[in-house]
Amino acid sequence: MTDYRSPLVNSSDDSTNISENASFDSVLQTRLSRRQLLGGGIGAAALAVLGGAASPSAWAGLARQGTPVSPQHAAKLGFSPVAKSLADVVALPEGYRYSVLYRLGDPIATGIAEYMNNGQDAPASYAFRGGDHHDGMHYFGLGPNGKHHKNESERGLLCLNHEAITPAYLHPNGPSIVNGVRTAADEVLREFYAHGVGIIETVRAGGEWTYDRSSRFNRRIHTLTEMDLSGPAARTPYMVTKYSPDGRRTRGTVNNCASGATPWGTYLTCEENWAGYFRRITAIDNPKRSAKELIALARYGVAGNGRELWATVTPDTPDNLYGRWNAMKLGSSPDGSDDYRNAPNTYGWVVEIDPFDPHATPKKRTALGRFAHEGAWLGPVRTGAPLVWYMGCDSRNEYIYKYVSNQPWNPADANDGLAAGDKYLDDGKLYVARFDADGSGQWIELRFGVGNITPANAAYPFADDADVVLHARLAADAAGATKMDRPEWGAVNPKNGEVYMALTNTNAASRPIGKLDAANPRFYNDRKTTGQNQLGNPNGHIIRFAEAGEDAGATSFKWDVFLFGARATADAANVNISGLTDANDFSSPDGLWFSQATGVLWIETDDGAYTDVTNCMLLAAVPGAVGDGAARTVVSTDEVTTRAVGTYVGKQLGEENLRRFLVGPKECEITGVAETPDGTALFINIQHPGEDTRPDFATGTFGSHWPDGGLSRPRSATIVVTRDDGGKIGI
Repeated sequence: MTDYRSPLVNSSDDSTNISENASFDSVLQTRLSRRQLLGGGIGAAALAVLGGAASPSAWAGLARQGTPVSPQHAAKLGFSPVAKSLADVVALPEGYRYSVLYRLGDPIATGIAEYMNNGQDAPASYAFRGGDHHDGMHYFGLGPNGKHHKNESERGLLCLNHEAITPAYLHPNGPSIVNGVRTAADEVLREFYAHGVGIIETVRAGGEWTYDRSSRFNRRIHTLTEMDLSGPAARTPYMVTKYSPDGRRTRGTVNNCASGATPWGTYLTCEENWAGYFRRITAIDNPKRSAKELIALARYGVAGNGRELWATVTPDTPDNLYGRWNAMKLGSSPDGSDDYRNAPNTYGWVVEIDPFDPHATPKKRTALGRFAHEGAWLGPVRTGAPLVWYMGCDSRNEYIYKYVSNQPWNPADANDGLAAGDKYLDDGKLYVARFDADGSGQWIELRFGVGNITPANAAYPFADDADVVLHARLAADAAGATKMDRPEWGAVNPKNGEVYMALTNTNAASRPIGKLDAANPRFYNDRKTTGQNQLGNPNGHIIRFAEAGEDAGATSFKWDVFLFGARATADAANVNISGLTDANDFSSPDGLWFSQATGVLWIETDDGAYTDVTNCMLLAAVPGAVGDGAARTVVSTDEVTTRAVGTYVGKQLGEENLRRFLVGPKECEITGVAETPDGTALFINIQHPGEDTRPDFATGTFGSHWPDGGLSRPRSATIVVTRDDGGKIGI
């Protein structure tokens, strides 16, 4: 969504992928006139043109090659579905309740005053307060010895991201801006601290959850926190800045969206839309840059004034707190050691944090590639086998990646903290996914000298291994990866190791009807009740895949579409393909998370398409397995061209196996989900309630007043959902 409060938003909706990659090269498409379609005759003729793309027999053959296609159901869902809602409340099923645990501004250290929530809290105090825009998170059980105990459900460390800010609510009357320049340095300092990551110690006592303000583990990691650079891009010329002339470190992390974890009990936070924070005026800076630099800067969208105008603050500090966000070539050095032209290269990574060591310096793990990191989701952990993390690049027409460690997992490393990260996260192979028309897929290695990833590549001449991970998007272009409809969160089914990835949505500009493919097969008009047209795939879908031989390190897989988002009233043949009803229809899937205790798949939405009918929501699903459905032909039209595309669709879940569990307050996103190991407490983040309505500070009129009510300013917050009878959530 566009946020009017930010002078420039480099949105995850924007596409910077101008490569000529087909959505995948092998797909056969058919173009039929509208008259021909309406006149009939599409059936067998269209399937013949599509060849194997829609062949049930071919799909059955694929199903026999790997994971069984018989459903592997979790426990049965045990709640009545929640109705859609536009109210400014959190709605839950009967028998459930929630409490607010941790809000923007809440103190996490003794001696810090209660949050005034009027924009007048001291900027420096935000280093010890809850940040804004709560997002991805993970619960780590905390044992009495202060170490990670994975089965501890009464006391734990909750690590969560503070992705971004709603500037209007952080300051007395919104940000002070004159002629495109920030005029109050203290406001910007407050914003620096409001981003990043929070770690809080949580405790359950008498069935109620609180956090311990005095815990030694409580910590804020933000845009001023020193970070080590690690892996193949560290200490290379690409990372040289005035702050770190040897390229070994940087300051801060920003736009931390989804997250992940490791088998050794560390937290992975992922930098998503970092590029938009940097100032780079192309008319001035482009003539100073090489042709290769210009390709890279454009591919990552490093251009403009900077979404929060941080670099415009004057005077700057001696250590360039504000000027470091200026990515223009200002100095005369050949290597960038006298300015911050290379500062964007130090962002866009997976960052590893040890929550059990408050003094440990976080590390940016460059082997996992640089892009708009949505998250890093751990695959099955097996002794003696490599470790695997799955990742999405959250922008339209971007890719799905995975990282496979070179070192096989040794449980003896389970308590080694960041040292284990050095072993497994700095040494591995980076792959990108290609989804083929016959329901199979390939993982293509992104490595210098492999395929088109060479100095001879015409689109972008790669120089070395560091260049490849630094410009993983360009490497994926060269590899011929499949462009996807905005990859968001992923989740790995603990029952069978299958991987689910949310493809939030796309529009007609990013994927016109001529660019449809089997993995992204729909183009339609989701007309709002207000009459507004929404062309493309505005409701999104969820794709899933099973690795060959149930081996997470395999280089091939098979796939199908698990769910298509849609209104319950949409065309059942070509839009509401998953048969959604009023009890479970949704739009724009974003967060995905599997319960380890119950096997339930939780689906969160970040929606603008269906908000004429309902606020964002959380759904519970009982998944089957890849191949439990059938081949399907989807027919799309833009009133000029009609396309019939073959795809593979999972079995319809029905209300029995897919239900709406929660609906959030006004103008929020439901994001971030974690649970206690025993499955009896579910942590959920409510992000940016009231974000879309222009506030009236004089009258206290805001788009939402959640969670505090009255005339209060809205706040992002973490809630804890429990059952009245203390049982496991959702079943």
